[in-house]
Amino acid sequence: MSKTIIATPAAPKAIGPYSQAVAHGKTVYLSGQIALDPKSMELVPGDCRAQTEQVFRNLAAVATAAGGTLADPARATVGVAALPRGALVKVDAVLVLGS
Repeated sequence: MSKTIIATPAAPKAIGPYSQAVAHGKTVYLSGQIALDPKSMELVPGDCRAQTEQVFRNLAAVATAAGGTLADPARATVGVAALPRGALVKVDAVLVLGS
């Protein structure tokens, strides 16, 4: 089984040396998303709630590009000292398609 790189313009481009997601069989590994607007590539203004909502819009866009939805993933977030671009929230996920 080979891996497939998942990319969509509906979510922010990766700001580092990684893909938005990688699929291997029915499993899709979504890279962590911060609250970047996919068009401007700037952090959305607002508090933690506003950023969390954008993070999940970004994750949903990548999940859709992979053929899944947010009903398919396990999600993870980890507390750290600092996130890229001063983001308040970062979430990554793993989808199992057809679950």
